Amino acid sequence: MVRTPAEPGTPAALRAAGRRRLREALRRFRLRMCLLAALTAVRVAATLATPVMLAAAVDAARTQEHLGAATARLACVLAAAALADTGEDVLGARVGGDITAWLRHRLLGRVLALGPQGQRRFPTGDVLSRLTESASGPAAFPVLALTAAASVVTTAGAVTALALIDWWLAAAFAAGVPPLVVALRVFVVRATEPFARYQACQAAIATRLLDARQGIRTIRASGTAGAEAARVLAPLAGLRRAGLETWEAQGRVSRRLALLAPLTQVLVVGVAGIRLATGDITTGQLVASVSYAAMAVASASLFDTFVALLNCQVGAGRIDEIMTTVPAVRPPPGPVPLPDGPGRLRLRGVTVRAGGRTVLDRLDLDVPPGATVAVAGASGTGKSVLVATIGRLLDPDEGTVEIDGVPVAAVPLPVLRRAVAYAFERPALLGATVHDTIAYARPDASRDEVRRAARAADADAFVRALPDGYDTPLDRAPLSGGELQRLGLARAALTDARIVVLDDATSSLDTATEMKVTRALQRILAGRTSLVVARRPATAARADLVAWLDGGRVRALAAHADLWPDPGYRAVFAASEASAAAGSGAGSAAERGAGA
Repeated sequence: MVRTPAEPGTPAALRAAGRRRLREALRRFRLRMCLLAALTAVRVAATLATPVMLAAAVDAARTQEHLGAATARLACVLAAAALADTGEDVLGARVGGDITAWLRHRLLGRVLALGPQGQRRFPTGDVLSRLTESASGPAAFPVLALTAAASVVTTAGAVTALALIDWWLAAAFAAGVPPLVVALRVFVVRATEPFARYQACQAAIATRLLDARQGIRTIRASGTAGAEAARVLAPLAGLRRAGLETWEAQGRVSRRLALLAPLTQVLVVGVAGIRLATGDITTGQLVASVSYAAMAVASASLFDTFVALLNCQVGAGRIDEIMTTVPAVRPPPGPVPLPDGPGRLRLRGVTVRAGGRTVLDRLDLDVPPGATVAVAGASGTGKSVLVATIGRLLDPDEGTVEIDGVPVAAVPLPVLRRAVAYAFERPALLGATVHDTIAYARPDASRDEVRRAARAADADAFVRALPDGYDTPLDRAPLSGGELQRLGLARAALTDARIVVLDDATSSLDTATEMKVTRALQRILAGRTSLVVARRPATAARADLVAWLDGGRVRALAAHADLWPDPGYRAVFAASEASAAAGSGAGSAAERGAGA
């Protein structure tokens, strides 16, 4: 079968381009790691060879034989070590940057895949902390591992060289190793938990600060800036304790290493002096012994590497916590293609539980293809939860949702996202410009198509009045709540979805504008199935049918005119309008989570 290339700008083409970039990045990473390992090996070899060349140069200077050749060899070894060390620094930075970028892309992808449920478990500030500080720690692991391996090899080579010069020198060094190992082990045990608490406290402060920034108008209007600052900074006490515990553990080990390392070196040099006096080693070997002793004792500098590796471990644990979290909505194990169809929607026995209560209770609903159905009900009856199950923004605990006879749980998520389009009460401004945010789900849409969708949502006039029209950057486009909602409606109108869901997407529009927008949308969405969360009787009246929710079930599915004589039905809108006038209008916590 010949596979035709995807059209540029389509989701398939974007995914293919992403896979190509990933393969290229992996190829570059492997090449750089191989070069880095080679440079590290050259540096270690040159470092170990330096004392030998130095000893030969000293003996040649003493005997005045082959001095030029010995000096040249020493210079070559020193130059190789310096060049390798410089190359390690440059390549190490590039490798760390590559891994950081890869980790952040993976982490961001998983955060987005977790959806609203993940947002509740991992607040924004916590995610930002993991994306920035936590991700940079594990990114340094390959370089640190190479550094640690090089230090171990260098130490082992230095001890071997001491043994080859005189086994008493190696024995003297071995006597100082156990205390060094014990000191490093104690640090790792004592510092791991405070390290983790320190990063957790940082994330808590970031989360509270972002919450305060989002609610800055309420804080200023309430005159509670001082109390809010105290709330944001409350984790500082825990941060201070964790930092002090970490630094105290680090300080104790540093002091011990600062004492043990020189004592070990003095012991080795002292033994070398004795062996020189007895004629068992030469002057050049004495110089080499001093160098190798310093090289072997330098393994104490692994403490800094241990600290960095500990930071890697804590950061990796925080990243792994997100990466191993299973999304509430997962791709189907056996995907089933969604056949062409008119958009017939069926819900059978749908039950959704949230916050310890049953929001939808074995709900049944049949939506005729091409019909517009208003979903009405008192606050907390699960209107937004119901429409969220259609596009799998959340999965029901029980029951099935079908589109054109196929369960949505069996449809590949990218296909389902193209089949069901949403417009929300508070649409997110995504993209760089106004054009981008309208064409977010269809990045290949032309300017004429975007303008046509904007006109249907009564947004074209105010968009063209912006400084650069449709090319106005979003950060330079001040929008009211109603204008923001009209951009969200234009985005939904632009899609070719067979089912369109308007989740309270006209609540910020006045009645006259809502009527004009609704009529335009009815023309552009003609033939598509539409569900509209209705809080106004006029919104329900313009729909073909009304699904009246009560007690977690559909109490009635009928025309608005047929339901209006029922006092209970009229009370639904009276309560909704009173709630909107009081400024709530946001629905229950479960609905907000489903419609985020």
